[in-house]
Parts: sequence; structure tokens; C-alpha cells
Amino acid sequence: MNAAVDTARTDREIFLRFVDAHIHLSDKEYAECIDEVVQEARMANVVALVSNSVDLKTSIKSLELAEKYRGLVYAALGIQPGSVDHLTDGELERTLDLISKQRMNKAMVAIGEIGLDSNHMGSWNDQLKVFDEMLRCAERMGLPVIIHSRGVAEQVVERLPSYKLEKVLLHFFTGPADALSKAIENGYYVSEGPVVVYSESIREVVRKVPITNLLTETDGPVRFYKPPFKGNRTTPAFIPQVVRAIADIKNTDVQGVAEEIAGNFEQFFNLKLMCHDVSRC
Repeated sequence: MNAAVDTARTDREIFLRFVDAHIHLSDKEYAECIDEVVQEARMANVVALVSNSVDLKTSIKSLELAEKYRGLVYAALGIQPGSVDHLTDGELERTLDLISKQRMNKAMVAIGEIGLDSNHMGSWNDQLKVFDEMLRCAERMGLPVIIHSRGVAEQVVERLPSYKLEKVLLHFFTGPADALSKAIENGYYVSEGPVVVYSESIREVVRKVPITNLLTETDGPVRFYKPPFKGNRTTPAFIPQVVRAIADIKNTDVQGVAEEIAGNFEQFFNLKLMCHDVSRC
């Protein structure tokens, strides 16, 4: 079992709902502990997780997990920019076909994780092609998109309005400020995770994002988080601390922030959250 990071909760917090809009449950690092991770989520009152994919293999796995843990885990299918270098022949087409065939499957709620990444400039032209194909697929199917924009947020935010997109989530957004302002003007959502607990730059992003446009995430299984998370397996059990940090930044109560973000999650992904403990509904 994962070591508890912060188990202290007020009586009122016990009845809150938390959400993780971006986690990679289909990653191989979770393969041997997925039941534990899901159980930790439930124990922390995390009532919904979106398993983001990075390629065809993880897209298929995300769907399997969404079926296995129906009502708690949902799937986002797509090809991440970091995977573009390793795509096999026909993988892009097969991934697009998979998304199309799953359109009526309520377990699939978005296309993601897709986008562009400055750390992989050697595949830039291919990244642009894959990103364009994924965005056009989102247009055709009326699905939300979950966007990766490391180091190229300005280019990404500039590019997105040329597509007719249902909804846009900029995951783990780090700036710059101009791109953030334009994203907010366009009605995009922003998700932040454990880094908000200790990073002043991310806390500044949260200060600027209206609570109505904000979601929470863990981006697990990433392991670069600093204390108080360092040394712990990244799981949705981190989310209550993320919400407390956001409440502190917004100078408001945890209960209000938790419910606002849960409502944002429902609106963005067009679903109704289930309650996994009838006594708390």
C-alpha cells in the first residue's frame, strides 16, 4: 500500500468529492498495483479518474480499465507528442479508427493526451501532423481534448482556435502569462496537480485561472514531485492536498473548491459523477 502523504481531514472533508482529470493508469508502472491505486482513490474520496493515453497500446488499455472500473475510471484516447518518434506504421490511423469506433462508448470521454512538446523538436513536423489529425478527429466527433503543451504553450493556444473544438483542457499548464490570458479568454480549462502545493509559479497560474475553469490532476505515475509527495507512488490520493492548496491560493474554503472542481469535471466531460459510498451521497 502506498504511504499516506497527508491523512488529516476535517469532518466536513470526509464528505467531499475529488477528481483526477489526468492520470496515466494505463502506464506500465501501474500494471502490478492498479487495484491498490484504485482503492487508494476511493479511500481518498476521489470519485472520478480520467486515464489518459500516449499511444495505441495505452489507448486500448485505458478503455479496458474504464470498463473494469466503470463509473470511476474514464478513458481519454490519443497519441502524446513524446510518442510520435516511436509510432509504428499505421498506428496513427489505427488509433483514429479506435476512437471513431468507441464514439458511443460512454467510458470514453475525451481525446488525450495530445499536443506538442519542445523537448522533442527532432520530430516537430510529425508532431504537427499527429496533432492536426487528432484535433480534426475531435472536431468530427464532438469530443473534448486534453492538451500537452510543454515549452510551446503560445504556439498551441494560437493554433487551437482554427479548429471547432467542443472543449479544451490545458493539462499541467506552466505559462507563459500571455498564453494563459488568451486561453482563459477562449474559455479553455486548466488542470494543475501536486506541484501547486510547493511551486510559486504554478500557484501564480492558479491565482489567475477562474475557479470555473480549473480542474485537478496528478499526471501519475510521474515521480519528480518534491516534499510532501517525494518518495510516494503518485496516486489520486494526492488530490485532496491539491484542493487544499487551491483553496488557500483562492482564499476560500476547501468544501467550496472541491465541489466547484467536481462540477467543472462534470461539465467538461459531459457526465454525472457517481457516489461510491451511499452514506455520503
